[in-house]
Amino acid sequence: MTVSYSAGEGRESFDGAKAALFIGPRLLVIRRDDRPGIPHPGALDFPGGGREERETPEQTLAREMREEVGLEMGRAEMLWRQSFDGATRPGLVWFFVLRMGAGAEAEIRFGDEGQGWALMTPEAFLAAPDAIPALQARLGLWQAL
Repeated sequence: MTVSYSAGEGRESFDGAKAALFIGPRLLVIRRDDRPGIPHPGALDFPGGGREERETPEQTLAREMREEVGLEMGRAEMLWRQSFDGATRPGLVWFFVLRMGAGAEAEIRFGDEGQGWALMTPEAFLAAPDAIPALQARLGLWQAL
């Protein structure tokens, strides 16, 4: 299922973008850095991050995916996108669900943010006590559609 939005909706005023990226049947997750002063230290996270300058939500996500895991968002199939209130501060964030074919993990080149990456089932991510709760809720909402 692909969800579209009207021209300009949420594109001018937003803080960042995250994506649940399926590689085959499993999700790509990142273990956040474990240091004081950052939101959710050491938690399981999805690729994505904060907006720079006048990026669109898609541009923000594409840049973050390249920086964090070396994957090109343009190769992924868009399954869903939705705007939400920010998890750590007021403001709009975009959440995407994307899919790449099995084997795309061979192209991952982990960047310099986070402790590492893994592939896990969506059920394992939803049940993980150390996953970011807002991302669990967003993934669960998409699964319920």
